[in-house]
Amino acid sequence: MTESTELVQRMLAGDERAFTTFFDDYFPRVYRFALPRLNSDAEAAAEVVQATLVKAMRKLKDFRGEASLFTWVCQICRHEVVDHLRREGRHAEKVVRIDDSADVRAAVEAIAGPAAEEPANRYSQAEVRQLVRTILDRLPPRYGDALEMKYVEGLSVDEIGVELGIGTTAAQSLLARARVAFRDAVEAVFGAASGDVLASLGQAG
Repeated sequence: MTESTELVQRMLAGDERAFTTFFDDYFPRVYRFALPRLNSDAEAAAEVVQATLVKAMRKLKDFRGEASLFTWVCQICRHEVVDHLRREGRHAEKVVRIDDSADVRAAVEAIAGPAAEEPANRYSQAEVRQLVRTILDRLPPRYGDALEMKYVEGLSVDEIGVELGIGTTAAQSLLARARVAFRDAVEAVFGAASGDVLASLGQAG
């Protein structure tokens, strides 16, 4: 039994100290995850993280230990961030929603921007980064996690498989599908190739 699984079991048993430990340990970690997704709005981040942890504690029975507890909590936080941005109406005209489908698992709701305009000209670098984070949060479950682990945290495919509780082959397949979904979403939002958008951030495509 891992340390996080033991913590979950203690919370399910009603151990008040376990709830305190969970909140104290995970609040700062999830806060760092949420803050850049909320345009560095500290008040909004604190509100979203508190809602995330409350929801996580209510859904503890759903935690199977397949992924790490932090990854599981971050998946909940992604939804809370999206709900917050939707309530605030931020970037509503620019953001897409990606839903599961049988083949590519990518369906775009929003209308694409004019293809003739370069993303770097229409948005500041900070806006591009914020929209890319929002796209990641609206990808199907685990897609955004896998992409962030690979390209932001620099984890290997083997490490991603361990973190998500799947094998290496499954992790490779997940990354491949995630890249396709991300590429399609970026091109729909920015009207440009995903490589151009990432290049405007100073990153490799």
